[in-house]
Amino acid sequence: MLSKGLTGKYTTVVNEDNTARAMKSGELDVFATPAMIAAMEAASVDCVLSQLDEGESTVGTKIDAEHLSATPVGMTIKATATLEEIDGRRLVFSVIAEDDCTIIGRGTHERFIIQKEKFMSKANSKRGGGQGC
Repeated sequence: MLSKGLTGKYTTVVNEDNTARAMKSGELDVFATPAMIAAMEAASVDCVLSQLDEGESTVGTKIDAEHLSATPVGMTIKATATLEEIDGRRLVFSVIAEDDCTIIGRGTHERFIIQKEKFMSKANSKRGGGQGC
């Protein structure tokens, strides 16, 4: 059952694939902001996935985050999400990302509970200029 205070985690290691240079979000070999955002989302998914009903999932709709500190290749990143608000299908999380030394990012993330089949049907209806456009 979904309840405030649930937490989720995601861990990754900074490598050549998730640097700012590789993700085209900068020129340097440090953990990319888009990779940090993805880690925060993954922690939020981990927080609630086991609590959803059969056929349900969540989709991200909003994130407000600040990237506070650069992290070099080889360091471990841990993202943590805490469920702070439940408003019907709308879920709001506080998110934090840390490396081995410090907090590197923080913010809030919003997700909505969806029915997977209905959601994918609507998304797929956009193909070929169908009714979903």
